[in-house]
Amino acid sequence: MFAKHVTKDLSAYCNGELSPQDSRGIAEHLIACQRCRAEFEEIKLGVKFAERLPKIASPNSLWSELEVLLDAQFGEHKIAHHKPRRFSTGIWQPRFVAIAAILILVVGFGAYWLYERDSNPSWEVARLDGSPLIGSYKMNEKSRLAVGQWLETDNVSRAKIQVGSIGQVQVDQNSRVRLLQTRPTEHRLELARGRMSAHIWAPPRLFFVDTPSAVAADLGCAYTLEVDDEGGSLLRVTSGWVALQLKDRESMVPAGAACATRRGIGPGTPYFEDTSENFRQALFKLDFQPQDTDWSKIPTLNLVLMQSRPRDTLTLWHLLSRLEGADRSLVYERLAALSPPPAGVTRDGVMQLDHEMLKAWKADLESTWSNDSGIRKTWVKIWTGALGKVKGLERKK
Repeated sequence: MFAKHVTKDLSAYCNGELSPQDSRGIAEHLIACQRCRAEFEEIKLGVKFAERLPKIASPNSLWSELEVLLDAQFGEHKIAHHKPRRFSTGIWQPRFVAIAAILILVVGFGAYWLYERDSNPSWEVARLDGSPLIGSYKMNEKSRLAVGQWLETDNVSRAKIQVGSIGQVQVDQNSRVRLLQTRPTEHRLELARGRMSAHIWAPPRLFFVDTPSAVAADLGCAYTLEVDDEGGSLLRVTSGWVALQLKDRESMVPAGAACATRRGIGPGTPYFEDTSENFRQALFKLDFQPQDTDWSKIPTLNLVLMQSRPRDTLTLWHLLSRLEGADRSLVYERLAALSPPPAGVTRDGVMQLDHEMLKAWKADLESTWSNDSGIRKTWVKIWTGALGKVKGLERKK
């Protein structure tokens, strides 16, 4: 449906005026199309500027001025009705002023109505089980969650939130979620505790979830996010990508991977969930154990390095910027052994955390992080070739 560019629909998409099906199609197109995505970013920027414009009441004197102009206009119209029509600038000038003033009023009232309509936005919520609460009230089969309101579930209740036209969020038992913001350029929830599952088909960085220890930024994906009583969280991604952020610390988590966070520290290092238990424990120690001056990371780091597979370059690439000195050097050597750096990426540059070099190496590594899609494609080619040979032998017979 969206094989061609979708620039003509971007304004309607940005303002949530399309159907969920059309919105999903455009979102998928934006993820793959750089040209349309650049256009969408410009539209979002324009909307952000418009949102910052102050609401100014029209002065009372405007009405009296309009009355004078309209009286003058109607009086001239009566006289002109009995006289030959003359196209004098002196006659037409008041008309233009009156029409312009009326248009300004119409536009102003329209903008005011839109502002008032969008100043209290809400999302539809459907009850799945039990009796979820919105604020202090038990919700019906379907209710609305307004900005600032909390949705709470107990041990027998669940609910599903419709995230505008860009996706859905399921809130599981014993969870507390609040709607923080919903605008064309940003949709944001807060997960204070419990577990939620999100399925989002929006362009990158349009849907966010705040937790006590990090912010989850959706990059067009499906994932689950859990928050414990201490404010730590665990993210599991089932499709696409999610970025976990806290200040200048960021973890990029692809499908099949997970990442933990801790209050006061932020996101840990992402890892694929098919790694060994020893690998995950060692990584948790590197990320979150208090770093005393007498404590050496090398034994723990060596365990992570020895058990790393080509796919675990995801973890090693993130560790480069989180370790220093000899530890970073060890990570570089193991990463280079598993996947040599591409042209233009040098050891000295990586050791100095050169941004462009790290970015180039990451782009080169991402093919091994994509749920083994390369392996599946290889098997498809093998089977296709084998079937072709069999058919060829059958023709010869």
